[in-house]
Amino acid sequence: MSLLKKALITSISLIASLNAAAMEQRDFKRAFRALPSENASEQLVALQDLRYRWIMESFPSQATYEGYPGHNDRWADNSSKGIQQRQEQTRQLLGAARNLNVDTLPKQQQLDYQLLYQDLLGEVKGFQFPDHLQPVTHMSGIQRSVPAVINSMPRRTVADYEDILARLAKLPALVTQTQALMQQGMRKGVTPPQITLRDLPRQIRALIPLNPEQSPLLKTFADMPKAIPKAKQKSLRQRALGIYRGQLLPAWRGMAEFVEREYIPGAQKSIALSSRPDGLRWYAHAVLTNTTTDLSPEEIHRIGLAEVRRIRGEMDKIIQKAGFQGDFKAFTEFLRTDARFYHTSREDLLRDYRDIAKRIDGELPALFGTLPRLPYGVKPIPRYSEQSQTTAYYQPGSKEAGRAGIFFANTYNLPSRPKWEMEALTVHEAMPGHHLQIALAQEQADIHPLRRMTLYTAFVEGWGLYSESLGYDLGLYKDPYSEFGALTYDMWRAVRLVVDTGMHQLGWSREQAIEYFMDNSAKPLHDVTVEIDRYLVWPGQALAYKLGQLKIKELRAKAEENLDSNFDIRGFHDALLGAGALPMNILEARMDRWIESQGSTSARSTSSPTQQASAG
Repeated sequence: MSLLKKALITSISLIASLNAAAMEQRDFKRAFRALPSENASEQLVALQDLRYRWIMESFPSQATYEGYPGHNDRWADNSSKGIQQRQEQTRQLLGAARNLNVDTLPKQQQLDYQLLYQDLLGEVKGFQFPDHLQPVTHMSGIQRSVPAVINSMPRRTVADYEDILARLAKLPALVTQTQALMQQGMRKGVTPPQITLRDLPRQIRALIPLNPEQSPLLKTFADMPKAIPKAKQKSLRQRALGIYRGQLLPAWRGMAEFVEREYIPGAQKSIALSSRPDGLRWYAHAVLTNTTTDLSPEEIHRIGLAEVRRIRGEMDKIIQKAGFQGDFKAFTEFLRTDARFYHTSREDLLRDYRDIAKRIDGELPALFGTLPRLPYGVKPIPRYSEQSQTTAYYQPGSKEAGRAGIFFANTYNLPSRPKWEMEALTVHEAMPGHHLQIALAQEQADIHPLRRMTLYTAFVEGWGLYSESLGYDLGLYKDPYSEFGALTYDMWRAVRLVVDTGMHQLGWSREQAIEYFMDNSAKPLHDVTVEIDRYLVWPGQALAYKLGQLKIKELRAKAEENLDSNFDIRGFHDALLGAGALPMNILEARMDRWIESQGSTSARSTSSPTQQASAG
């Protein structure tokens, strides 16, 4: 999914215009006072409307991704004042939701209320932990979000390009704001682990090459629409170059030097979130937020150990099936090093991904009654970020913005991109994984726009991992190597449960986590190292995949047992995805009701995979 936000400039007048990116306090107060005071149904809709508008106006980058008009010329206000104002406004929204008379809401609005209240409560609880003081990591931050947003903006008219120029001109202020937060974080001992920051200066400098035309920031000016007269195109390019040379170069150079001279030397050498001030509670909150379960880190660690043992047993069977003469370690070394499993050109790798995606598309109607209308494409991860980026990721599209969904595949370092992982990866990131689920949610006409844009990690990533298991039904995993690749990806997410909790809760070292990962998967050392460093800067996020998958598999098993011959896989998938992304606790209640509606006498509770794993 898309990651980020950005902004900058030094003059007082431009900072004043930047501050307008937050929802104006007077506008918020006016809208808040106008909320209905009696009818609960009307109150809820008005609260949802205000919350949605608040997000779009406070985070203009999100508005760009959503195709919400009127805010493409600005960035979020990430000054301390802007952040405090957003937190206070969020508390006020929570207070309004808490005071709403839930008992009088119509049944069809109960879910809307539950989601709104739960989201606001979780957000407010998170304010006690200073996540905002580490706004930049090697995985996220303005050095990655700025070009992503710029290149996602509409660019059909002169007015679109005027918006791009306005955003470029306001970028130095965001750099200034970001550095201020980083400096404050250093003073309070809140930084990413020092070991993870080694590539950050290169990422920043990649935005400002000597040749401005090669900068990701000016990519949108390289090929402009024919509808714009050539003279106007030339004028727009010249203005962009002027902003680049006069404002962007010094701003980004200054940030790179700050990172090299101050931030990396001053960053925390410890790797665990639990080593930060109030770190154990902070990690517990991150786990709760990302998994939407009440499982403790210790319980999740035990689930991970049990899943690793189970999947390892399946892997051993595949090794025997392949006729390989050797043990697990020898087989994984064979998969990592044999030339037959690797491409020799970036173009060939990308072409094969596109071929897999096309083959999958033709099989989807057998598993889904409803398919999204929004198309998707397969593109390489941009060169400026590929070296420290994961194997692949998905960026949602937007019909309103005129943008397709994109499956970004990493074509860097071809010896670390084996062919046997490609089918499972495509199923996860594109169809029927992220693109199908997110595009369907976006196209839900009968739910509020606020819900259509909400992404719960455990649901979204749990669905992506569950989708990998559908590869067999889609005609994939025909040879033992691709089948082992699918198990490798399942193992990858199981290992996450062990190493994430191991490092952040149980005192594991980074080297111990890398060794455990290498011992239990066929992924190359480069990928493993990138993954471990990802878990260090996004504590708890990686736990959502396997826990979400286990819950979805549990719900499917329950439906199959209760409905027996009446079970319909297409109906199950449509029901699971039909309300958009949901927290795990709310999803389970919804699917239990669906099972009963299909003719089951009772939605009998079965022992869940998570419970079984915990017991093991």
